[in-house]
Amino acid sequence: MATQHDLMTKNHPTGSSTKQPFSRTERRGSRRCKITQLMRIRPSDPNKDHFEDMRGSVSVSRSGVFFQSSESGYEVGMRLFVTMPYSKDPASMAREYLAEVVRRDALPTGMFGIGIKILMEMGIQHSYNFGPGNSR
Repeated sequence: MATQHDLMTKNHPTGSSTKQPFSRTERRGSRRCKITQLMRIRPSDPNKDHFEDMRGSVSVSRSGVFFQSSESGYEVGMRLFVTMPYSKDPASMAREYLAEVVRRDALPTGMFGIGIKILMEMGIQHSYNFGPGNSR
């Protein structure tokens, strides 16, 4: 059974394969909606080069998100922390998720089309800010 650390770093038990057969058939389990929602995205694996990407979604489903990015560090199979909807408003109720990159397409604009699969919810992210001088 996979531990939470294994899920975040994508360590597979010996003998398991991460390769998926190439197929053009529709694999989505739920419909997509064209919704633009701001997201904060960063790698979950501390051994990967760190980046923090702020992007709007192009389409969203219950189990995945597609967005465009100029960040070249995304790789298929990479695990990510995704906060959405992201806001700096202290009263926001953003949720953080563990996700996996399942698609990375080079776009004619020089950007990348990134498809991610939501694996699990990590929790609600509070962004409390009580202002300067209130720390003890």
